[in-house]
Amino acid sequence: MTEPLPPGGTVLDADELHARWADAWAPEQLAARLSGVDAPWCIAAGWALDLFRGAPSRPHGDLEIAVPAAGFPEIRDRFPEYAWDAVGSGRVWAEAGAEALAATYQTWLRDPLNGQFQFDVFREPHEGTTWVCRRDEGLRLPYDAIIERTADGIPYLVPELVLLFKAKAIRPKDQADFDGVLPLLGRARRDRLSGWLDLVHPGHPWLAELARR
Repeated sequence: MTEPLPPGGTVLDADELHARWADAWAPEQLAARLSGVDAPWCIAAGWALDLFRGAPSRPHGDLEIAVPAAGFPEIRDRFPEYAWDAVGSGRVWAEAGAEALAATYQTWLRDPLNGQFQFDVFREPHEGTTWVCRRDEGLRLPYDAIIERTADGIPYLVPELVLLFKAKAIRPKDQADFDGVLPLLGRARRDRLSGWLDLVHPGHPWLAELARR
């Protein structure tokens, strides 16, 4: 977020959120809709880890993608029949205008016919073709270094960056994701994750696990 949050917005409780995300799309559905998009988008969060693993490991409550902020209009224009809601600090701004978009980085695609959310877009900071970490601007990487693809061509965020973002709160599912993916990470990936954790979350408990295994 780069601007103060605007007034208004709706707070959705956990039960309503769960119900309205119940029909979220799967990665392959979204990839089909985004075929041919030039912006370097990728599946993020828990789904990205499962694409890296090559098989589902747990249920997912939503579907998240990342795209450079300047590339969001190209994503938006693929879904003219849907509505876009901005999300920040636990509030939702329906059919967000410029003010709400400027103050947030998450955007949920909503089916206006039934109110269901289909996927979540992280509008990421960047400088041209260089991704900039929103938690520490010192971490900058070219987009072609942070996106990998499945055998079917679905782009996903590299697992070491997914885990870096999961490291902030370490919810039970985040710890389970770390424990499940760690054995699949080669030394180079572990070293990258360790360096990024040292930068963004110094003293993080995962550092000891990365060094030990």
